[in-house]
Amino acid sequence: MTHVLPSLTGPLQIGRWPRGLAWLCLSLLLVGCERDAHQRVLALHGSTMGTSYSVQLVAPPAELDRNALAEQIDARLADIDGLMSTYQASSELSRFNNSRTTDWFPVSPELVAVIEAARAVSEASAGAFDVSVGPLVNLWGFGPAPSADDIPTADEIQTALARVGWRQLEVQAQPPALRKSRPDLYVDLSAIAKGYAVDQLAGLIEAQGLIDYLVEIGGELRGRGVNGRGAPWRIAIERPDANQRAVFQVVALRDLGMATSGGYRNFVEIDGQRYSHTIDPASGRPVSHRLASVTVLADECMQADAWATALLVLGPERGLALAEQRGLAALFIEHAREASAGEAFVTQATAAFAAQATAP
Repeated sequence: MTHVLPSLTGPLQIGRWPRGLAWLCLSLLLVGCERDAHQRVLALHGSTMGTSYSVQLVAPPAELDRNALAEQIDARLADIDGLMSTYQASSELSRFNNSRTTDWFPVSPELVAVIEAARAVSEASAGAFDVSVGPLVNLWGFGPAPSADDIPTADEIQTALARVGWRQLEVQAQPPALRKSRPDLYVDLSAIAKGYAVDQLAGLIEAQGLIDYLVEIGGELRGRGVNGRGAPWRIAIERPDANQRAVFQVVALRDLGMATSGGYRNFVEIDGQRYSHTIDPASGRPVSHRLASVTVLADECMQADAWATALLVLGPERGLALAEQRGLAALFIEHAREASAGEAFVTQATAAFAAQATAP
């Protein structure tokens, strides 16, 4: 997970972390003490997509109507949720999932655009990213249904796997429509929709003429320009340890989107064994390799969001090789082979990540 290191002029905002004194002290050390250099930062916060969002605007003009902008943001997020949620029965995606036709199903251009982007990552990752993985997500207890009480049987996994495969979903741009190759195909956009929503809010903000901002939804971010101190936005990547919350590394976000995927917070425990929420579409089971988290930087947060999941599924060796091959800016944090006192981690970063993320 990624978190914003706040300026001294605003409240402590570190994702959904508690606002403890220790975190305040750590943040002050990281951002420095140049109080006089700060510009006014307008912060907006709310709830969306089952999580929270935050928007930080640096030196907004005096004539900017804060309430009007907040209403625009909330309305835009509600529109996206109404298109892509699997938790709302009335959403466009839910209606498509619940339909049992294999004919073309009319949908919005927005839904088509997101699924086309997802399909491109699916093809590039040899199916490691797959928006049709929903039946497996639900089977393991990570979907809208209650959590699983038992490990799915081999037969249950095979039955769900038969419904999974990104090539079983067709997309048509004009007129915008989707088509299933089997009536029980189920699409889950949770690994890309938040990134898309971040990009949409960034566009909304830029339409107001604002060029220095940071948008965050559930840990996915996009920053442009500079923060209140006139420096690049400084983002903390969380230490991927389920037993504590700590900053692992700080990166500078310069006109980029950023997303982190990991299974150390979102998991189910069955018979004393933890199972990650990240499902491998090839095996039908939660990933079980040493990779703890992957952070990706990209021009669009939607791309960073999808690729972070794809690389996490692929694991430390295949994921790193593909990221280097495609020139992706990615940081891999994996559990050390040799366990020492406490939780030990090792990192690998692509050349693109090292070049883009170095904090001044």
